Amino acid sequence: MVTMIHYKGYDAIIEKVYATGNEHVFAFWDTLTDDQKKHLLQELSLINFNELHELFALTKKHTIPMDFEPAPFTRLPQTPEEHKAFDHAKTVGIDTIKKGKVAAFVVAGGQGSRLGFDGPKGIFPIGPVSNKTLFQIHAEKIKAYEKKFGISIPWCIMTSQANHNATVDYFEKHNFFNLNNDKVFIFKQNMIPSLNEEGKLILETPYSIFRNPDGHGGSLTALYQSGTLSKLLNLGVEVLSYFQVDNPLVRIIDPVFIGFHVKHNAEVSSKALQKAYPEEKIGVFVKFSNMRIGVVEYSDLPLVKQHEKDERGNLRYSAGSIAIHLFNTRFIEKIAQGNISLPFHVAKKTIPQYTNDGKNNITGYKFEKFVFDALPLTEQNFILETKREEEFAPVKNKSGVDSVDSAQELMMNLYKKWLLQKNIPVPKVVEKIEISPLFAVESDDLPDSFAIPQHKEVYIG
Repeated sequence: MVTMIHYKGYDAIIEKVYATGNEHVFAFWDTLTDDQKKHLLQELSLINFNELHELFALTKKHTIPMDFEPAPFTRLPQTPEEHKAFDHAKTVGIDTIKKGKVAAFVVAGGQGSRLGFDGPKGIFPIGPVSNKTLFQIHAEKIKAYEKKFGISIPWCIMTSQANHNATVDYFEKHNFFNLNNDKVFIFKQNMIPSLNEEGKLILETPYSIFRNPDGHGGSLTALYQSGTLSKLLNLGVEVLSYFQVDNPLVRIIDPVFIGFHVKHNAEVSSKALQKAYPEEKIGVFVKFSNMRIGVVEYSDLPLVKQHEKDERGNLRYSAGSIAIHLFNTRFIEKIAQGNISLPFHVAKKTIPQYTNDGKNNITGYKFEKFVFDALPLTEQNFILETKREEEFAPVKNKSGVDSVDSAQELMMNLYKKWLLQKNIPVPKVVEKIEISPLFAVESDDLPDSFAIPQHKEVYIG
């Protein structure tokens, strides 16, 4: 018979741990200090054991994917009527922004380890000439939009347990890049326990449980639980512009996109780009057989559908999802309060487990939510095509595809395009060029004429 441990004030959670067969988490109890015992019990108190049971059931469940076809989307304007619709959307968008109804939301929980960088990915230097960090570029864009539209724009930043303190320290050290720090809301992503192959908790240390971030889909719940969503609603924010920290090209406050979102009374809107090739590792927008819009991950898209062509010889499943969305704040509230909820996805992973022999790797299950799973839950949504070269330069790898080099090249090509649109020649001697967001966030912001200096590296700021 197992002898149950006791600790004043925590007997109910201890009983729950034993009742669910997780008493192995107390394997090192007799070696722990009083503070360590409290730490372990407090962590266990935060766990929803009923939810864990449901999560483990997912590992045994083999769902047959619903049939689907390509999702409809609004293409970039080609006809006079389409240009007129885009112009009208821009007018509606600017009006919405100027009324203070729009805020920005960046998901920034990642570390820069894949880039060979020790620290939050947002602090990674990406400016081709200036070496400005991803965070600084995003902050300066928001500052530029504030100046352009004569409004203060709230900015929500979701961190992780691993990088929260370093992120807060970074912003405080740089005085929030002259943004209103009362409207910069930095909060942590939620963590969820991983499970071993028997569905039991895993010890990370003798007095802590192994947990993983609950995915970018958990950002909507974290907004609510952190109190940030309530602050946004009190400020009158109706539209939240969602993007990922590793994309320095993103148009954070896009009047056209916002205007279409408002005109369509959408709960969620998304940007799509044409896939570069069939195997490109981005999800695609689809319409399921129940008529709901959603995203199918590239890994779940059957090979036949990946290569399927339409009558013009173009990829049939071509509208790629690039994690740029607009969310209606009341819709987020509805999700976060549990009226409807995003599903969890299961991933079988190698996980470090603490044992008598120290840390050993085991195979276990991690659970996470995907933000695009909000789409099938909407009554109204909207998908807008965008140009890859103008809005998608992910910094995910040290070299090769979606790397530092490719992102900087895309950034410089866009700056050159803006200058070309203004008939401003770039001297042949220029090898690197960068335009500060504080100087221009689009070509229209550039003055009609100015001379680019005859230097190898040029920074316009």
